[in-house]
Amino acid sequence: MKDGDLKPAKSKFIFHLDHRRLPGCIGNKAANLQRLKNKKYLIPDTYVCTWIAYLAYLECGQIVLDQIRNELSQIINPQKFYAIRSSANLEDELNHSFAGQFNSILDLQGIDDIIQAIQNVWDHTRSEAVETYLNKTVFAKQDLKMAVIIQEMIQPVASGVAFSKNPITSLDEVLVEAVLGKGTTLVQEGVTPFRWINKWGGWTQVPENSPIPLNWIQEVVQETKKIVKTYKMEADLEWVHDGKNLYWLQLRDITSINKENIYSNKMAREMSPGLIKPLVWSVAIPIMPRTLIKLLSEVCGEISIPADRLVKSFHYRAYYNMGAVGDILEILGLPRESFEMMLGILPPGAGRPPMRPNLQIFRFTPRTLRFLIDKWTIASKFEKVFPQLYDQIHKFPLQLPAEVTQAQIMDRIDQVVRFTEEITYFTFVSILLMQIYNALLRSRLKKQRVDIQDFDLMEGMHALEQYDPGSKLKALNRQYLELDQDIRQVIEKGDFETFQKIEGIDSFQRQVSEFFDLFGHLSDTTTNFSTVPWREMPGLILRLIASYPNSGETNSRLRFEDLPNKNWSLKLLYQRSRQFRLYREKSSSLYTYSLMTVRAYYLALAERLVDCGHLQNPEDIFYLYDAEIRAYITGELAGKSLLDLVCQRKVEMERCQEAIMPEVIFGEEIPLIIAAYTSRLTGTPTSKGYYMGVTRIVKGIQDFHKLNPGDILVIPYSDASWTPLFANAGAVIAESGGILSHSSIIAREYKIPAVVSVSGALQMEDGVIVTVDGFKGDILIHGRDAIEQINRISQKGCIEIEND
Repeated sequence: MKDGDLKPAKSKFIFHLDHRRLPGCIGNKAANLQRLKNKKYLIPDTYVCTWIAYLAYLECGQIVLDQIRNELSQIINPQKFYAIRSSANLEDELNHSFAGQFNSILDLQGIDDIIQAIQNVWDHTRSEAVETYLNKTVFAKQDLKMAVIIQEMIQPVASGVAFSKNPITSLDEVLVEAVLGKGTTLVQEGVTPFRWINKWGGWTQVPENSPIPLNWIQEVVQETKKIVKTYKMEADLEWVHDGKNLYWLQLRDITSINKENIYSNKMAREMSPGLIKPLVWSVAIPIMPRTLIKLLSEVCGEISIPADRLVKSFHYRAYYNMGAVGDILEILGLPRESFEMMLGILPPGAGRPPMRPNLQIFRFTPRTLRFLIDKWTIASKFEKVFPQLYDQIHKFPLQLPAEVTQAQIMDRIDQVVRFTEEITYFTFVSILLMQIYNALLRSRLKKQRVDIQDFDLMEGMHALEQYDPGSKLKALNRQYLELDQDIRQVIEKGDFETFQKIEGIDSFQRQVSEFFDLFGHLSDTTTNFSTVPWREMPGLILRLIASYPNSGETNSRLRFEDLPNKNWSLKLLYQRSRQFRLYREKSSSLYTYSLMTVRAYYLALAERLVDCGHLQNPEDIFYLYDAEIRAYITGELAGKSLLDLVCQRKVEMERCQEAIMPEVIFGEEIPLIIAAYTSRLTGTPTSKGYYMGVTRIVKGIQDFHKLNPGDILVIPYSDASWTPLFANAGAVIAESGGILSHSSIIAREYKIPAVVSVSGALQMEDGVIVTVDGFKGDILIHGRDAIEQINRISQKGCIEIEND
């Protein structure tokens, strides 16, 4: 039936959801209920009045209502109660839910009440509140078409909502909120619901003293998972329970959150801790993800995921993109949710993730077999390639003559970086295989009741000593203690030039020089070539030799010969574990040396830039990105000064030094740089984001005038009449409510952070500075005296706050 065919006499307006030829003009809510019913999920007995009737009503008025009365008289049981719910064509869209804008009317009995309720829903579409809401969307008033659901009333003992995935963090967990009685209290009355979270079959959050039986909630969780499997989508559901049966009232798609990126610095801070300067970020950091992609491509073919998507900088700190890792797991045929185990963010009570691979994994079997065979025999390749890489990288002199041009230096840097990537590949493989063999050996030793910590794996492997600075420092310290007192005093002062001129200690001086040859490339952070290597601070190393502790416990750990059962397989694991531990040390040492070479060449370039007046000192080059340096050399850095860029970065990094960084970041939003806080409140996060601002306590309409643009709105709860406040608010804190409360839904639509169920929110002072974390549910209270500090460390993404 076409929208233009509005003559009431020719139209049937009301259809049962079982109707075999249900028209398409029934609205989103009714269509989704039909989907549930078709798959045998239990819903209340439901009819729908199409939006053709609504359009006809706008034109013909009472004539349409008379026809609806006639149709209702054939289907309504006067002894039963009914609910009238909106089902607009625009309602329950992903970006615009129209939550609270349209009426739902419950407990209606008789045709007169039902017709009046239908008319009420239709008339409300032309209300000022709905028109205001439409004005902030892409829709016009004439785009709105309203169907109406006529549903047999279920008298609920409990009502609630269920999300198949956490709508705030996108983590794989079923979130359920519920109240006793009717569910309208969740949205309209500001009631704080009971809240459960089920993760992989385990309960990570259960409310205390809940009057709602846990087995009802378990049933909600199980059916939610079945619905997700049935429709292959993440679901936002509403439900009621009458004490005997579970009924579903609404199904809405939330697939827009399925693949939101989640970033973690758990692994990154082990390899690249602290702030990472721009040059290191643009040269060294990308090597790791490129190598990982190369390694994975050997198993599953070419991977289309860009390597630079695997890592991201937040406030100059490295975070790995676990969302991209999830994409890779999917390519491999594994559940993408498995990355949550890698994140190490599983809360207490969580079950085990679904690790069952799908059939897709078997298409990689030939490649996987080739990969395993190649890595089983890689020891011979390592023995051949490592000396070649060692010779190639050591052919690059650390000191460059003055006649080498800037372009020639960049060319040498590119060559060294290419070698570094090849070295990194072997480092990855050696670490991976070392861990695999160690795990297998640990398991075998455990069967003999031997802890691998008590086992001397590297006993007698003297080749490892040339990669262990500790053993060399001990030996040098022993020789140092045999020197004359006067000589020891010179060494203790750390004056390396004076040390080199001392006569009569040639052997000791030669061995110190050999120590720098072996370990001079080491630094505090091996992956960060902006940190000063040992070779550039010889005086400090001299003092380290003088003070290095030389005592230690004798090795009393168990040797391989002491094991009671030594068969060929255990011996093979023992040999392989030792072998790849040595390879790991070899490749890691060479990797560090290659980065030190990169450092030396950038510093050589920096010295030329200092001579030209473009930098104040050589170390400033680390505050520039590689692309900026190349653009300067080619003359393409138009309108920009290297001095200004360095100054800007130094200021930014000084600010970021004070940042309190979360271990996990959800989405792309950069966390605020947070000042010290005096106290903390916690609640339920219901709209994602970070925000810092001034609190305004708004308890009712008499306080509406207090809210200034950008203020944090602190409220007891909200309903549709409070909506205008959200247009000015920077964030929302509510003392009550849940994920479907009005304040939560409107905050999500306005894309501002919201935390609800915050006990004590209204007891906060008016006009204090707080930070709202819409991911974790934290409210950090800084107080009035924090304004100066906040302004000092604020940057893009933070607001400037003035004392009022």
